[in-house]
Amino acid sequence: MFLDLSQLHGAAKHYERRFEPSAFDPPDEDYRVAGPVGLVVDVEKAGGNAFRVTGHVTTKLMLECGRCLEEFELPIDSRFELRYVPAVDAATEPEREIAEDDLATAFYREGTLDVIEMLREQFQLALPMKPLHDESCRGLCPICGANLNRTECGCTPKWEDPRLAPLKGLLSPEKES
Repeated sequence: MFLDLSQLHGAAKHYERRFEPSAFDPPDEDYRVAGPVGLVVDVEKAGGNAFRVTGHVTTKLMLECGRCLEEFELPIDSRFELRYVPAVDAATEPEREIAEDDLATAFYREGTLDVIEMLREQFQLALPMKPLHDESCRGLCPICGANLNRTECGCTPKWEDPRLAPLKGLLSPEKES
């Protein structure tokens, strides 16, 4: 869905939309949208060619646990405020230092705002650094690959540092000739 920003003159526009998960196909590699996406957004002119976008998004995302690789559902209930400015050609734009305001600045092209892309960005920002279905997740056995949350595999992990192998001979009794 695209919002035509040229239609905005003066007062803010209020939008309420509901998107089905299929609107986000193909799915992102980090998550999959698992439920309807509710979006409430206000768009207003912020001087010149800039626009201020404030909104609230709710949905459910399916993620893969970083320890056991099982899928789990993460509810999203996120508020955002962004400043949109026209996209510029990087070849003609002079280099400059990034300012604090630039961190909340996004770009629109050809007078339209891509709402689906904006929502994808908000989903990425809402993702945890390491997705875990439970803090106490025990993960997978490094030897047999069994999910340790479901079963005890009986493997006894034994790892020896090959760099310490010469020292191991010092600890064992010497053979007498």
